[in-house]
Amino acid sequence: MENNKIVREPIINARVPEFKVQAYQNGEFREVSNKDIEGKWAVFFFYPADFTFVCPTELEDLQDKYAELKSRGVEVFSVSTDSHFVHKAWHDTSDRIKKIEYPMLADPTGLLARAFGVMIEGDGMAYRGTFVVNPEGLIKIAEIQDNNIGRNAEELVRKVEAALFVAAHPGDVCPAKWKEGGDTLKPSIDLVGKL
Repeated sequence: MENNKIVREPIINARVPEFKVQAYQNGEFREVSNKDIEGKWAVFFFYPADFTFVCPTELEDLQDKYAELKSRGVEVFSVSTDSHFVHKAWHDTSDRIKKIEYPMLADPTGLLARAFGVMIEGDGMAYRGTFVVNPEGLIKIAEIQDNNIGRNAEELVRKVEAALFVAAHPGDVCPAKWKEGGDTLKPSIDLVGKL
């Protein structure tokens, strides 16, 4: 720390670290690692803890958009610092969580939460963090918010659509509120001062 300034590296375009964790998905435990996202788009959806209040509403909302994201070639991973056993117990007891089809990653050591910058050290849990990762393993979208504020999966889908579009169309940019099929911009000197 120089001159009382804290310098943090930006998380955008940071590489997802190597990891290997247990997960619960569709009635089974399985291992998930960084190898599972190589060459694919992925969403990492961090939440504080199982058996809480806002979390099941968010995970159900994300499940409602899961098929749409999968159809675009995007895998979804929810992540909390709970164990995979706790994920299964929550799945077995909650009507909302019974619907979940995407992998629920167990991060009891906080490895992933720390790597993505969402770990609350004093509480042993994560902030609500949403990260979209491209096929090269680079974070392209990052959103972190306090734990009493729930997210909207519809807005996440819109952002994913924009990320997929600009990845497929180098040189184009998506303006505010852009939706799939909408007009994009090609930055050039001709646009300076005209928007």
